[in-house]
Amino acid sequence: MSACLFLTFHTRANSSLADDDLAKLTELLRRTPRLDKALVHTSSNASDPYVKNEPSPALVLQLYFKEPHDLEAAVLRNGHLAALTSRIEFPELSSADVTQQAMIVRCFAVPEPTLQNSPGKLYCTYLVSYEGEAEDLNAWLVHYLDSHTKHMARFPGIRELEVYTRFDWVSLLPWPRVNFMQRNKVAFDSPQALTTALHSPVRHDMRADFKAFPPFTGPNTHFAMATRVVRSLP
Repeated sequence: MSACLFLTFHTRANSSLADDDLAKLTELLRRTPRLDKALVHTSSNASDPYVKNEPSPALVLQLYFKEPHDLEAAVLRNGHLAALTSRIEFPELSSADVTQQAMIVRCFAVPEPTLQNSPGKLYCTYLVSYEGEAEDLNAWLVHYLDSHTKHMARFPGIRELEVYTRFDWVSLLPWPRVNFMQRNKVAFDSPQALTTALHSPVRHDMRADFKAFPPFTGPNTHFAMATRVVRSLP
């Protein structure tokens, strides 16, 4: 299992990132040492019959490393990703409200994983987070990983399914660290494909299973995002 760093940026009015800033960000990520893959998520829209449409963050970076220590090297005081805090290089991002969290990645098989790993290709993801605590975390994870993911994998048109869980990690980036219990991601070819999946019978089955979850507290958020793949240079 690899490690993934989530950096979530809420900018003024969650406005879109300018093309020049997006190009600079892409170049920075391509040059990040030992970065296995990066996903650049920007705000999108989809319709879900069971949850309120919440404003998506302006930007979410999902940065994958093969080992936790590779991730930690990038977020030390002089690490490569410290450039994101520069008011000269990234004035819009450096003034944003930013949170950070590193997590372990669990990948699950889907029927047609014809995913979108070409750099620059745009597709759609649904980022979900469980921000509180389970009464019994072990029971929660057993149910979610064994039962709920089986429903998710049946979404029509799903291309990728990942679940993220916590581990201990270090960072010297100046932003607040969050400690969400769990996150997950499903990927589709387009916002329309995501909306179709969310209005399919599978979504109703998932809602019934949600009501059977072991007890937990805290908010559960859902964000539709437009996603680009960035890979680091060899």
